[in-house]
Amino acid sequence: MKKLVLAYSGGLDTSYCAKYLSEEKGFEVHAVSINTGGFSQEEIDEIESKALKIGAKTYKNIQAVDRFYDKVVKNLIYGNVLKNNTYPLSVSAERIIQAVEIINYAKSIDAQYVAHGSTGAGNDQVRFDMIFQTLAPEIEIITPIRDLQLSRQAEIDYLKSHGVEMAWEKAKYSVNRGLWGTSVGGSETLTSHQGLPESAFPSQVEKTESEQVTLTFTKGELTAVNGKTAGAVENIETLQKIAAPFGIGRDIHVGDTIIGIKGRVGFEAAAPVIIIKAHHLLEKHTLTKWQMQHKDYLANFYGMHLHEGQYLDPAMRNMEAFLEDSQKNVSGDVYVTLHPYRFTLEGIKSDHDLMNASFGAYGEMNKGWTADDAKGFIKITGNQNKIYNHVNGNS
Repeated sequence: MKKLVLAYSGGLDTSYCAKYLSEEKGFEVHAVSINTGGFSQEEIDEIESKALKIGAKTYKNIQAVDRFYDKVVKNLIYGNVLKNNTYPLSVSAERIIQAVEIINYAKSIDAQYVAHGSTGAGNDQVRFDMIFQTLAPEIEIITPIRDLQLSRQAEIDYLKSHGVEMAWEKAKYSVNRGLWGTSVGGSETLTSHQGLPESAFPSQVEKTESEQVTLTFTKGELTAVNGKTAGAVENIETLQKIAAPFGIGRDIHVGDTIIGIKGRVGFEAAAPVIIIKAHHLLEKHTLTKWQMQHKDYLANFYGMHLHEGQYLDPAMRNMEAFLEDSQKNVSGDVYVTLHPYRFTLEGIKSDHDLMNASFGAYGEMNKGWTADDAKGFIKITGNQNKIYNHVNGNS
C-alpha cells in the first residue's frame, strides 16, 4: 500500500483529506500534527482519536515548541520583527517549522507521499510545498482541497456520506494558537472597514488595575520575568499569562500575501509584542546607531523572507549570524507597566547602557570634549553641504 504522511490538525479540511485519501485513493495514511505551542494534552488526545476514527493508520504528535523558539522565534526577537510594523508573524513563523518537521517525519518512515489540507488561495500552500520539495524532492505532494477546489459544504457532505458524523458547524471565528501569538479570522477580516468585536478574541479583559513587570534579557534572550529565571519558552508563556488578561497585543494586520492579493488577519499576541518592544528599547541603550540602522533593514528583510516561505534560503543563515552577533551586549532589565489594552515601557537598567553620564548629558553638559572640539566637528560635518550649495549657487 502507498504510504502517505498527512499534516493533520483535526479540522474539517484535513479530516476530509484523511478519509478521501485512505478510502478513495488507497493510501496508507499516517497522520501527524506539530505542536508549536498551541495544543494542550487533552486536545492532542482528541485529535488522535479523530484521526484514527476517520481512517488514519497511525497518528503522531511531534513536540516542536523548543525547536520553534530556537530556530525561528529567537531570531524574530533579535530582529524586533513586526510585519508592516504590526504583526509578529505568529502563524507564518509556525508553518515553517511545522513543514520541516512533517517532511522529516515522512522521510523517517519512508513515505512516498506527503499531503496537506491547504486551499489554493492562501500562503500556507506555498510554505508547505516549498519546504517539502526542497528537503525531499523525491516525495510527491498531494493536495486534495486545492486540486479539487472543494467547498466547505462539499467536504461536510462527503464525510457524512461516509459515516463520519462530527460537529463540523463552521465556527464564527477561525482561531490558530501558538507560542508566538494567536491569529483570529472572521467575516470582519474579509472586509476593509470592520474591526473584530471583543468577543472574537480568546483572552477576555479581566485585569483593570495597572501592573508592573520586569523583563530580564541576557544577550538578547528573555531569561527572567519578575526576577524568576527560567527557559525562554517558559518565560514567554509566563508573560503571556500575566499580560493577556489586560487585552494587550490585539490588532488587525493588513498585508500582501505570497500569491499577490491583499489580506487581513486579526491577532492577539500580548507576550510577543511586549517582548519585541522591550527588547528594542534595551537595544536603543546598548547598541550603536550604525548597529541599529543595519539591524533594522536586515531584520525587515529577514521577516519578509520568512513570511514568504524562504526559510531555507542560505541568506537566512547569513542574517541570523549577524542578528545573533549583534546581541552580545543586549543584556539588562526592562521595566514595563501593563494597563488595559496597552502597556508602557518605563526604562531600562544595564551594565552596557551607552547613555553614560561620564561622557555628558544630552542637552545639559559635555564632559568628553571641549567647546572648540564641538565647533570643529560641526564645521567638518557641514562641509559637504557648504560645498554643494557653493558650487550650485544656492543661497
